[in-house]
Amino acid sequence: MVRYLFEDAPEPGEVREVAPGVLWLRMPLPMALDHINLYLLEDDDGWWIVDTGIAIGDTQSLWETLFESEALQGKPVKSVVSTHFHPDHTGMAGWLCETWRVPFYMTEPEYLSGVLFSRTEKEHFTWTSERYYTRAGYAPAQVARARDNFGGFGAYITPMPTAYRRLVDGQALTVGGRRWRVVVGRGHSPEHACLYCGALNILLSGDQVIPRITSNVSVTGTEPEGNPLKEWLKSHEHFLDTLPADTLVLPAHNAPFHGLHERLRFLIEHHEDHLVALEEACLEGQPTAMELLPVMFQRELDESQIGLAIGECVAHLNYLVQRGQLARTEDEAGHFRYRSVDETLPLRLRKRRHQAESEPPYQV
Repeated sequence: MVRYLFEDAPEPGEVREVAPGVLWLRMPLPMALDHINLYLLEDDDGWWIVDTGIAIGDTQSLWETLFESEALQGKPVKSVVSTHFHPDHTGMAGWLCETWRVPFYMTEPEYLSGVLFSRTEKEHFTWTSERYYTRAGYAPAQVARARDNFGGFGAYITPMPTAYRRLVDGQALTVGGRRWRVVVGRGHSPEHACLYCGALNILLSGDQVIPRITSNVSVTGTEPEGNPLKEWLKSHEHFLDTLPADTLVLPAHNAPFHGLHERLRFLIEHHEDHLVALEEACLEGQPTAMELLPVMFQRELDESQIGLAIGECVAHLNYLVQRGQLARTEDEAGHFRYRSVDETLPLRLRKRRHQAESEPPYQV
């Protein structure tokens, strides 16, 4: 069961101590997910910032107000770390590093992805992009709208730092006399860097482990045959094996919590349920990814949500195809269609339904 450390959260731009030398900070986001959690680690001669907020709205002014306050005890910013390349995590990195003239830490695939997607323009929608959407089941009019809306996230970030210091799995950063070990997770992004401090038994989990929402795990037109779900599930098993069950988790969204192992197991089962449901839906009719969206998403999706939903659905379908549990063919319209071929499916369906009937619901 997930247990939260606090019953409330700090106001935007305000800080709260969660452990000695560890401050929790919230910044606003202009979307349904209305906030991101950022963290400050105190060193002897300054502060390490972990994740930065998005570069629109009040984020910069909130940072400036914080720097002028007494909360940081007059110490400067020493370093900036981004767990991964998404704009709510890297949006202010360039500005912060330029303002304080400090180094920027990130894994190599995340840094290169951030540079790429921050510079992507509508002109980069090519025949490969069109083929990806068509194979997912988009109608020609939907492909045209995808082309019109195509682009990177340059408008949501300050220019990425032009140099970085590479984080690698197992590396340790020493901050305030404590070692923070880099624990890499994959699937939500290429090489997401979490930070674990054994002395405090704290994990800065970014988007890799969040208590109330499930991070998007998507295939995109950049790598249409990718298998990010395989990497996601493998990463969660790795976290179960290497991180203590009583770790305090400081996530990028929602609130700090205990219950790491319970949450990891729930996330694994959540995706396994989707996989079995997709196999069952492909027993007849050979549907496309677009036609399979209602299997994975019980709510109605608007136009702005279709792209992420398709990416997640294709991620599950690629996983099943590459494991030999689904067969994939291309029809005359260029759509990929899927058919279940695993003879063990009926038995697995019965077992999962029995588990669903006998186990209590997961609690948050």
